[in-house]
Amino acid sequence: MATLHLICGLPCSGKTTLGKQLESELPALRLSPDEWMYRIVGDGYDTARRHAVDAVQWQVAARALSLGVNVILENGFWSRSERNIYRERASSLGAKTKLHYLDVPLNELRRRLRLRNETLPPDTFHVTKANLESWAKTFNVPTAEELND
Repeated sequence: MATLHLICGLPCSGKTTLGKQLESELPALRLSPDEWMYRIVGDGYDTARRHAVDAVQWQVAARALSLGVNVILENGFWSRSERNIYRERASSLGAKTKLHYLDVPLNELRRRLRLRNETLPPDTFHVTKANLESWAKTFNVPTAEELND
C-alpha cells in the first residue's frame, strides 16, 4: 500500500532536506511546490499560480498513489484542515498517510532564514522576517493524534 508523506513546517524548518532524504530512502516521488513555483514565477510569489501548482501536483500525486508509488508533498501543511483534506484524499485512493512535523523554534527559524536569504538556494524564494513571524502566528501545530495516525 502506498503512503502519502505530508511534510509539515514553516519556512526554513527543513522540509526540503527531509523530503530529499525520504525520497531516496523509501523510495518515493517528491513534489515540492517551491521548486515548481520558482520555475513558473521566478523569485516571487503568486497566489493564483500557487493554487494551480498545488492542484496539478495533487493530480500527479494521486496517480502515483493509485499506482502504488509513495509520494512526498512538501507543502508545509500549516492548517489542520488542509492536513485533513489530504488525508481524506489519500484514503479515498486506498493509500496511507504519514505526517512529518518539523518542530523548529522561531529563533532558529529566524537564524536559518537570515542565512538562506544571504545565499538564496536554487528553487527558493526570499522570505522576510516579518513574513515568517506572521506565518508563525497562523500555523496550527499538529496534535498528538495527528502525529500518531
